Parts: sequence; structure tokens; C-alpha cells
Amino acid sequence: MAAPSHRRSLRSRRVLVVSAAAVAAAVGAGVVVMNANAGTVDLYHQTLTAKDGWASSGTGTTGGAEADAAHTFTVSTRAQLVKALGSASDTTPRIIKVKGTIDANTDDAGKKLTCADYASGTGYSLAAYLKAYDPSSYGTSKLPSGTQEKARAAAQTKQAKNIVFKVPANTSVVGVPGTGAGISGGMLQIQNVDNVVVRNLTFAATEDCFPQWDPTDGDDGNWNSNYDSVTLRGATHVWADHNTFTDAPHLDSANPQYFGREYQIHDGALDITKSSDLVTVSRNQFTNHDKTMLIGSSDSEPGGKLRVSIHHNIWKGIVQRAPLARVGQVHIYNNYYDVTTLNGYATQYSINSRAKAQVVAENNYWKVPTGGKVAKLLSGDGTGAVKGSGNLVNGTVTDLVAAYNAASSKDLKTTVNWTPALTSGLETSAKNLPTTLGTTTGASVLK
Repeated sequence: MAAPSHRRSLRSRRVLVVSAAAVAAAVGAGVVVMNANAGTVDLYHQTLTAKDGWASSGTGTTGGAEADAAHTFTVSTRAQLVKALGSASDTTPRIIKVKGTIDANTDDAGKKLTCADYASGTGYSLAAYLKAYDPSSYGTSKLPSGTQEKARAAAQTKQAKNIVFKVPANTSVVGVPGTGAGISGGMLQIQNVDNVVVRNLTFAATEDCFPQWDPTDGDDGNWNSNYDSVTLRGATHVWADHNTFTDAPHLDSANPQYFGREYQIHDGALDITKSSDLVTVSRNQFTNHDKTMLIGSSDSEPGGKLRVSIHHNIWKGIVQRAPLARVGQVHIYNNYYDVTTLNGYATQYSINSRAKAQVVAENNYWKVPTGGKVAKLLSGDGTGAVKGSGNLVNGTVTDLVAAYNAASSKDLKTTVNWTPALTSGLETSAKNLPTTLGTTTGASVLK
């Protein structure tokens, strides 16, 4: 995507120059941080530093750092957030400060909305849906269609209009320190736009009231849901930093089963799809979730995009997709994976490389419980590559690819077609990550 002409000239400077008065005010607010490029700036204007992963490539990622006072907002309700975001096609730089937790499942007046509210007037009911598409009568060879499926889709559309927040280009969405900043039950949609920063937010309880039954998905069918906490679709230059992602308070262990399959109301935590490109995911915490990070939505996505850097994150209580990578060049370094079962979330694998993905995984740390199998930390389809080095399992250097290939009929390739160069902050040893990342990742760390 071509960058807007008004931003290209500004971003060549890499960072907003902050006046002495602004710095003094930020100090008083307790939100001053150090920017490696230009000294002291406040948290809301901070930009991605040079060579910090793929999002620093080319014009870099500055978000709303050039926003004027008229486009700087503090929001604490869903209605205020919608107003601050404005039109998804407006490229005017903007800073949105999120104060406290915003409940996406509320109306414009702040009244709490439930699944029943979204279903009202559509004709949908779960009982009727289950009766209509029971495999014993409906069969297992085709997707649901007819009255109840149309009603389900209509109810889902009503929910989407309320909980999906479309983020424009040149925007920073940042949590106000000390306020428990975050979004509950909502999805930030970053679609076909360039230059977005998302920081210091807790994303929780992103739930689909109306999952769809697909009897053709897998051997036994599956319930599939919509809504990632943060979704990138055709987005470029995105920096997701110091956020926390969780299913809480409704964990998957509380999901019922219908047709013998889990009624899954959660989708992805942070998905990067539809040829998104130039993304850095740093110092986040991913916890209590199943399908966590999808890079590439299908095996047929075109090449040359999906370049993503993932570093200094904690993955704990994650079932799979940490990440699942397709097609692109993905650098995974200095992450801490605790694959101990947590709240019923049992790890299937951490990293999956498929559809010719070119993954470099170096200097990461895995905590594996007694009886855990190192061969199951990776996964693939036989076409993807993982070049690994310096990875530790319980403190011991381990060749994860060799362990996987020894136990699999679909070997991961061990060479890649690129060499990471945007590696500012890369630590050459993973041994201290379990300690250091515990106090430097996730929301509420930045001050």
C-alpha cells in the first residue's frame, strides 16, 4: 500500500520533536519514555525505533505521532472510541488514549448488551439452530443453509456492528498507564491501512455470540467463530507492543459441547492475514487462549508479503498458533514459551511453519513440564522452513527442528531464503528470558 504523501515527508524525520513544555507536562503525568532515536518523548507519541523488526522497514512506523490537538482524544466508553476513530478512510494522524476498560458490548448510552439483544428481531435461537442442523438429520456433507442459518448470520452482523472498531491509517491507540486500560469484548480491525500503533492495552473476552456449525471442518465437524481481539487484514507498518491478550473471564473450559464438539466462542488473539506486511509484535503477553496468532489466512496467499517480527513476548496457556506462519518471512526471537497446561489450555504446538513460510526462530526459551515432548513444540506441512539457533528448553540448548523431524513424516526444512537484518534489541542468549520478560511485558508495564 502506498503511504500517504503528507506522511512520507514527515516520517523521514522518524520521530516527533517534543517541546520542553510538552516533556515537562508528560513527566508530571508519569508517561515519559525514552526513544532511542530522539531522546525523551511521551508514551503516546513514541515511535518504533530504527531496525526494530519488520515494521521499522522503509518509512517505519510512527502511528499518530504527528497528531495535532484536535486529533488527540482520551476515551473511556465505546461511543467515545467510535467517535475518536472516525472514518476508516481518514488518514489524518490521530492519537487515541484509552482510559480504563471499554466494554464493547454496550450501546451508545453505555447500557450493557447481551447475546439476546443481538439476536432480538432476527428469529435466531440456539435451540432452533441445533435442531435444524443436527447431523443425525441434516447430514455432514454441507454447510448449514436455510432459515436458521440466515438468522444466525443476521444476529452475528448485529453484534459485529457494535464490537468491531475500524482503525484508520496513521493512528496510535494507547492505554493510559495506571487505569487498567483495555477493551473487553471488542475487536480492533486494522484493514487496508498503513502505519498503526497499538500499545499498553488488555484485550479480553472477545467472544462471538453466534458461532457457525461446519460439519465438513475436520473429521467430526467444528464450531467456528468470528472476531479476533486485534486483526490485521491487508495492513502495513503495524506495531503491537506491551499488550495483554486473554480469553478471561470466560475460559474455553466453560464452553459446552454440541454435536460432540466444543462450542468455540473465541477466534484469534492477534491475527495477521490477507497479505498484511511489515509488522512488529513486541513485549506482549498471550495467555489463556487456543488459536492465538495466524499469519496468513490461506496457503494460497501471494508471496512477498507477511513479513513479521515477533520478539520478547510471553506465551503461557496457549494451545496453538504461537504463531502459525504461512508464506512470509517471519523472525521469532527472544520469546518465552511456558507450555505447562494452564486453566485447561494444553499446548498442541507452539510454532507452525507451512505453505513455504520462511521462519527464523532464535534465542527463545521453552519451559516444558516433566513428560512434555520437545518434538511437539514445532509443527508443519512439509513445505515450511524453520531455521533455529540458540533455543533453550528448560535451560538447555536444543535443536527443535531436529527433534520435530525425527518424530514427523513431514519434515520442516532447515534453511531459509533470507537473513534478518532489522534486529535491534536482539539478545544473544535466552537464559534470562523467564525472569526478565515477567516484569517487562504486557499491559500496565509502561509508565
